[in-house]
Order: sequence, then C-alpha cells, then structure tokens
Amino acid sequence: MSDPRTPAVELGKLHVSWADAPGIRGFFTTVDHKRIAARYIVTVVLLLFLAGMLALDMRLQLARPDMERMTPQLYNESFSLHGSTMLFLVSVPVMEAMGIWLVPLMLGQRALAFPRLAAFSYWLYLGGVLMLWVPHAFGITPDLGWFEYPPLSGPAYSPGHRADIWAQMITFTEVAALAASVNIAATVLKMRPPGMTLPRIPLFVWAMFLASLMTIFALPAVMMVTSMLIADRLVSTQFFAAAAGGDPVLFQHLFWWFGHPEVYIIFLPAAGFVSMIVETFSRRTLFGHAAVVLSMLAIAALAFGLWVHHMFAVGLPRLGNDFYTAASMAVALPAGVQIFCWIATLATGRPRFDTPLLWVLAFIVTFVIGGLSGIMTASAPLDQQLTDTYFVVAHFHYVLVGGAMFPLFGAFSYWYPKATGRMLSERWGKISFWMVFGGFNLGFFPMHILGLQGMPRRIYTYGEGMGWGPLNLVASIGSAIAVAGGVLFVANAAWSYFRGRAAGPNPWGGSTLEWAAPSPPPQHNFDAMPVVDSLTPLWTQKRELAVMTGLAVDRREVLVTSVVEAAPEYRQKSPPPSTAPLLAAVAVTILFVGSIFTPWALVWGAVPVAIGLTLWFWPQRERSTTGPLRVRNR
Repeated sequence: MSDPRTPAVELGKLHVSWADAPGIRGFFTTVDHKRIAARYIVTVVLLLFLAGMLALDMRLQLARPDMERMTPQLYNESFSLHGSTMLFLVSVPVMEAMGIWLVPLMLGQRALAFPRLAAFSYWLYLGGVLMLWVPHAFGITPDLGWFEYPPLSGPAYSPGHRADIWAQMITFTEVAALAASVNIAATVLKMRPPGMTLPRIPLFVWAMFLASLMTIFALPAVMMVTSMLIADRLVSTQFFAAAAGGDPVLFQHLFWWFGHPEVYIIFLPAAGFVSMIVETFSRRTLFGHAAVVLSMLAIAALAFGLWVHHMFAVGLPRLGNDFYTAASMAVALPAGVQIFCWIATLATGRPRFDTPLLWVLAFIVTFVIGGLSGIMTASAPLDQQLTDTYFVVAHFHYVLVGGAMFPLFGAFSYWYPKATGRMLSERWGKISFWMVFGGFNLGFFPMHILGLQGMPRRIYTYGEGMGWGPLNLVASIGSAIAVAGGVLFVANAAWSYFRGRAAGPNPWGGSTLEWAAPSPPPQHNFDAMPVVDSLTPLWTQKRELAVMTGLAVDRREVLVTSVVEAAPEYRQKSPPPSTAPLLAAVAVTILFVGSIFTPWALVWGAVPVAIGLTLWFWPQRERSTTGPLRVRNR
C-alpha cells in the first residue's frame, strides 16, 4: 500500500533498505519473494513448452495406425520425460510459486517468514530441472514412466543411470517443495496483518496453507522411497527385491501415499484461485465462505486415506479395496460443496465475463467431468478393467489440466496486471481461451471412448484392424489446437508486458489486500502495514485503510502476530540479500548428483553443505532505530 501519510525521508530509507544490489550481483543474491516467484514461473513456462512438444510428438505418433515415426524406446523416453516434467517440475512448483508471490501481498507483509529459504528452494528446484533435462540432452533419459515401479527400475532390469536420474530428480524437487511449504505455512500462521483473525483469512491463503501442510506430510514418503530405490541400485540393499525378502508393492504404497495427496496439493491452490476470481467478478462476497474452508480441510484430511485406489489391480485384499472405494467416493463430497458455492455466488451476483472468469467456468466443466470419471474408477471391479486403458489417461488429464491448468491460466490473467502494471489483451485472451478449452476437450474426451474400446495405455503404435484410428486422429488434432492456444496465451503475455494498457492498482475492483499495493508492487510491497477489520477490506473499508506504524525503515523488518487473533507480538529482522542460498543449493546439488554414483558422496558432499550453511547463518550486526507499534487510523 502506497501511504501518502508516510514522510518522504522515511520512504527513501525504506526503498534503500529493501532494494537489491544492481546487476548480476542482485540477480544471484535477491531474496525478494516476487523475483523468486517470477523465476519459478518463467522456468515452468519453458518446461510447459518442452513437455507440450513431447506430448504433441506422441500424439502425432498415435494419430494413425502403424506409424513408425518413433521407436518403442523413444516413445518410452518421451512418455517418461513428459509425465515426470508435468507432475514433478510443473504442477506442484507452479502452485508454490503463486503462493510465494501472492501470500505476502495478501497478508500485507513485506516478505515471507524465511526469505533466504525461498531463494534456496528455487535454486534447488532449478537443480532438479537440470538433473532431468541435461541427461536427456545426452541421451540418458528415464524410460520407465513417471512412477518407475520396481522390479523394472531395479538393478537387474534397468542398468545404467536412467532410473537413478529420475529418482534423484524427485529428491531435488521435493526438498525444494518442502522448503517452500514450510515458508508459506509459517508466514500464514505468524505474519498476518493486525485484525486478520482466522475467519478473515482470504480463501487463497487458506488453500496455500493447507496445501503446504499436506506437502510437509506427503513428500517425505516419496523422498524416502526414491532413496531406497537408489540404495537398492547403488549399494545392493534389498528393499524391493522379492527374491531377497523385499517387497516391490511397498514401493507403490509409499509412492502413492504421496502421489494421491499430490492431486489435492495441486487442486487446493487452484480452488483458491477460483474462489478469489469468482468473488471479484461476481461483485459479491463468496457464498458459503465457511463451508468452502471446511471443505478444503475435509479434502486435505481425506486425501491421505485413499492412495490404494491406484493399486486396485495389484492384488490386495478385497476388504481393503472396499474401504478405499468408499474413501475415494467420499472425497467427492467436499469438492462438490465448493463447486455449488461457486455456482451460487455467480448466480446471486452480477458476473462480468472477462477472460479470468471464462477460465474458471472452463475449470468447473472439465473438473466435474474428471471427477465423475474418477468416481467410476474408484470402483474396484470397474477400475480393474479400465486402469490400463486410455480411459484413465483421459481421467487424470481432465483432473490435472482442467483442475489445475485452467485455474492457473485464470489466475495468471487475473493477477497479471498486479505483477506487471499492464493489462493483458482481452481479445487475444479470449481467442487463446477458446483454442485451449476447445482443443483440450477435442483432444482428451475421445480418449474415454478409446479406453472403453480397449486401447491400452503406454503403447507406441496399434494395428489398423483395432478401429482406433479415427478417434486418435481427432485427439491429435485437438491436442495441436490446445498447444497452439497455449503458445498464443504466452505471446499475449509477452506483448502486453511491453505494449499493454496501464492497469492501475486495482483494475478488477478486487477486495483483498494485494490490490492496495501499487502495480507492480515495490520491493517492500507496502509503505505501511495495513490493518483489516473484515474479510473483504477493500470493499468494506471505503476510505483509506488503517495502518500499523513503528516498523523500521532503515533495515528490513517485519511484524510477527499471534496465530489466532493476529495480534501484534514483536518485530522480526528480515535477512538481507545474500549468496548463501545459492551456495547452499550448489553444495546440496553436488551431494545429490554424486550420490547416484558413489555412497562416498554423502560423506564428502557433506563438507560443502556444512560450509554453505555456515555462511548462511553467520551472524551479522545491524543497528536500527524503531518506534513503538501503533495503529494509525484513516
């Protein structure tokens, strides 16, 4: 919030104390949450393009029967690289990036709770990206899918380092995700603005908080199971070798303990996007705010109780299958509550059908289709017939693309003016929307029918006599249209960045605190910390917001508040820019990469890690003059 009541001298000191170093030094040392989130998003856009090209290549291979464009090995590599990129390097990281960018702004804060940890999370995430894609450039690409089940991924059936590369990429990205999640959760709990009690927390902040908690509980399982796989391959442990007393099904249990909550780790932030967009474009507070929050809590809890529905074909006890069938169907209830609340808000408001809201409507349609097909595959007898067919490919793309990517496109359109100070072209935004929405449904809905006709997953070609050619051709054409629409969306964003219409601080008339900051926000976000007295402060507090004074202006300082009432407790020094996060990430990268070649890397690699952490936590003395904390009314 740009506060005209703040003296110019204090504003000058504030800008200086929160500024990054100029040039390349500032690039490598910044701990500004907005710059870090922007790096995440740019990296994700590049990966989306690469993964989309792989998907389009596979669709061209399957467009006609008996195609020979790709060998079976190349198809397996493309399928594995596409799935691993989308699931581990795009879907979860981009939601965390949006949280890193938005949560401090929505809370009226100048920084995250642990700014250096945010920088570390990105550098380590970038290490995971390079871990997967650099070997691909040299022809060492994982080729066993995005799940790498043993025994196929064990040393007997997968010599070389393809499986090791995949497994260690997981470690990179999940450690980065844990770092980001701890950061977001701590910020939400202890850095809300005065007056933002629990019932006044915006729904997107609730969504990011719950997704962060889910990440903290879910991700250690997949990190552990991939480490066990590397140990089996490197030092001849026998965790998953059935002949030596191990259990390959244990891998699936641990993997899906993470894998199914991951769907909701992605969905909950998307639901937060939808809630904020529906509220703004309906011009009214969200119908059933408390019901939506409780539904999110229910989803977060139930998500950990149904991982086995991915394993119905493994041969587990039938009584267990019945339990997980019931749990899988139960999780649809809170999701349905949210959808009904969004529809009720639109029905009782005055909706304005700009591009962000169109993406939300597309989400509702596609996610309902994906949810209904999910209920079908939650039935163990039916799932045993469909699990290895293209029906499941259609289902999870409707859930993940419709349930995550469409809200993400809507969120990008919605907050783009805040991030850049420019408006996207509404005309080209709607054209790209219809191309992506139409192309996606044209590409993936026929896969339901192909699955029911018996087309297996993960096949690189098929005979003309199977009768699958026409629908595969339609699916390939639709996929090409969707990819073209995505490219147009990015081109619109790039053009608008330089030539778009000036946005102003609140072009959509939003109700939450990020719209009180300038567009784009300065590095310190707000000249003074706002104080709120309602769920929609920019709608209910018609005049200027009350602000909290007393924070230092000559050094980086943030306000820490109580968990429940958000009452001010004390001021906390926020660390300045530093190379320590980058050095620590490089040290951890050396340890992780080396550990797939020799166990001694864990010993010798600990030395640079220790050095990096020492530099990180080396104390620095700073002096500052601060006044007492006071609320200054409007």
